[in-house]
Amino acid sequence: MKKKTVLSALVTTGVVLTLAACGSEGSNETSSETGGSAIEETTIKIGASNVPHAEILEFVQPILEEEGITLDITTYNDYVIPNIALDEGEIDANYFQHIPFFDAAVEENGFDFVNAGNIHIEPLAIFSQRYESLDEVEDGATVLVSNNQPDWGRILAIFQEAGLITVKDGVDLTTATFDDIDENPKNLVFEYDNDPALMTTLYQQDEAELIAINSNFAVDQDISPLNDSVAIESSSSPYANIIAVRSEDAENPAILKLVETLKSDEVKEFILEEWDGAVVPVEE
Repeated sequence: MKKKTVLSALVTTGVVLTLAACGSEGSNETSSETGGSAIEETTIKIGASNVPHAEILEFVQPILEEEGITLDITTYNDYVIPNIALDEGEIDANYFQHIPFFDAAVEENGFDFVNAGNIHIEPLAIFSQRYESLDEVEDGATVLVSNNQPDWGRILAIFQEAGLITVKDGVDLTTATFDDIDENPKNLVFEYDNDPALMTTLYQQDEAELIAINSNFAVDQDISPLNDSVAIESSSSPYANIIAVRSEDAENPAILKLVETLKSDEVKEFILEEWDGAVVPVEE
């Protein structure tokens, strides 16, 4: 087992926006109620990343069936298409993105979306075939980072916590870029040209001294962020993965029931047992 740097204990705050009403036309009401509103028999079409999002949704499918809600899951191995599909009405919700990515996508594209609830955190980790810890990093080492800019601040935070860089005073790490590095005594070279889904392949092929990988892609390739990494993001990170919906569906009781179920103790236990800390449920 490689030595790793675990940066801190989980301190996260989930925010669930209040939702209520919009079922399928002609559907029959069930006896289930959420927040005083009856839930109609309906189908939620939801887009998700394969791991862990879709697997968590598959776990709650039978639970929601008992409430009259059918969960129709479409999986994506992409960070762009799920928001386009939601915007165009092909799906009713998506579950793949963290809050800074969501905020950036909404601002850049003018999406009329809301965050329906924070569900889990996937700590981003740094991997290496050449080092056992960040203490061994040599001068001029290359760090491969994905082209997903909302993740760059997470990576900077890891290296700053390890004492390898400093970030300019006053910079918000959730929007930071590599231009915001102030001191870099090891002359680390950050390269950020690759798609997030390719990072596991680059690690397995030993393409650089250090490679940053999102946990969902790591666990999909049986790479453990806890056991195989040389450093892992603080679990006090603000990068909670969320359920996103269109604002017009902000009062849909079926969506509210979905979020409530995903935040239940039963699902939290499933997440912890299934991924052993590589995926962590948000605590209110």
